[in-house]
Amino acid sequence: MTRVANDQAGVAVAFEGVVKSFGPVEVLHGVSFALEPGRIYGLLGENGAGKSTLMKILAGYEAASGGSVTVDGEQVAFGSSREAEARGIVLIHQEFNLAEDLTVAGNIFLGHEPMKGWFLDEVAMREGATAALRQVGLEIDPATPVRRLIVAEKQLVEIAKAVSRKARLLIMDEPTATLTPSEVARLFALITRMRAEGVTVIYISHKLDEVERITDEVIVMRDGRFVGRSPTAEITRHTMATMMVGREIADQFPPRSTVDESRAPALRVRNFSVPGWAQEVEFEVRPGEILGFAGLVGAGRTELFEGILGLRPSSGEIELQGRGVKPRSPREAAEHGLTYLSEDRKGKGLHVDFTLRPNLTLMALGRYAKPWLDPSAERQALERAVDAFGIRAGSLSVKASSLSGGNQQKLALAKVLHPEPKVLVLDEPTRGVDVGAKREIYHLIHRLAEQGLAVIVISSELVELIGLAHRVAVMRAGRIAATLTGEELTEEIMIAYATGTRHVAA
Repeated sequence: MTRVANDQAGVAVAFEGVVKSFGPVEVLHGVSFALEPGRIYGLLGENGAGKSTLMKILAGYEAASGGSVTVDGEQVAFGSSREAEARGIVLIHQEFNLAEDLTVAGNIFLGHEPMKGWFLDEVAMREGATAALRQVGLEIDPATPVRRLIVAEKQLVEIAKAVSRKARLLIMDEPTATLTPSEVARLFALITRMRAEGVTVIYISHKLDEVERITDEVIVMRDGRFVGRSPTAEITRHTMATMMVGREIADQFPPRSTVDESRAPALRVRNFSVPGWAQEVEFEVRPGEILGFAGLVGAGRTELFEGILGLRPSSGEIELQGRGVKPRSPREAAEHGLTYLSEDRKGKGLHVDFTLRPNLTLMALGRYAKPWLDPSAERQALERAVDAFGIRAGSLSVKASSLSGGNQQKLALAKVLHPEPKVLVLDEPTRGVDVGAKREIYHLIHRLAEQGLAVIVISSELVELIGLAHRVAVMRAGRIAATLTGEELTEEIMIAYATGTRHVAA
């Protein structure tokens, strides 16, 4: 492999027998494959397959335990992400890597601040940040603190940050998990332009339709090993999924169960408003029903339910099991039988620096503290949850941060189900989850509904809502634009209501 002389060309990479161990646990087992410059590669694999770990080694966040990495014909062992970035290698993390209290511009230039003498060049930072944000289609003031942004905006800031670094090899780990179809299309146009300029792109995603649309070649890993590769045009989504999980994937969505319409709603919301986000929203969901919520970013779906949970100021009526309630916190809502899985798994869903046991039991701590905490009972509960939810962990004593994204999501699901709710709200329940784990989560949601839970699923993946939900409420500009069922449950109709190109007849 010859060294690329042109600084604007992409980066050629070769992995040779790369091994990575965390303590006694080996997670990469001699991975070998090469990448050519100026191509878009789809890197696929189940959660825990080793994709992100391998990319962190390439980007300087982790050190290999064995084997070698070659960049442009030169063997490298980056000691930090800064060293990798100096060679043009930039990683966009699946979990946000932003400083919440800094501005958008401050985050984009963090560690690379332009200077004017002894001082920061605020004008250059603002202009550079504005240009980077424009490339990803985000129209916000660069002086906005990141903590004020919604999840999708944070994702676009992460992408803008990478774009501003003039990457020659860009690694994108689940970049569209929170983006709308129009934002995805804008991102794909940006990726295509970068490839035309010679940039190498490694695109990690569990959304196989996106991999099919944007990549030139697919590389598959499984259980810490390289499995195979193929030009994207010569492989089907079904074959991709089969290679990822090592078995045939069938029945992605279970058949819908029948909802008993004679039963009283488990949750009824009337004339509910969250200032700045939702206005006069009304809906109900019955036991055994799966109600979907669709809408574009900023439509107010997440904020509506944060209001219902007591996380935001709100007004209106909430009935749970026929009783009027006004939760002041998620804990109080759980006491009434309503629990919520946040879309922000790392920031709000889990305490990632805690071990698995307290993450599982915190919402039902009264069950284990009578008055003294019973760690033995907690551990037994954790063992049952690990078995029931298929959580893969090297040890039950590890921190939640050491789990793969999919296993963190399974732990978060176990946590919100542990208080035994009657109504369960799942916000983006399969974000960052592989095709095999998605199927497990879909079947779990179906079983919960069959057992009599009322389940609400907020999702940006319209196919997910079509496959799971009995009805779908489409939100637009803080209001429910339509509630769809039966033959109306199509992507085209949902998008039409979400964008305002279709309205409910008066």
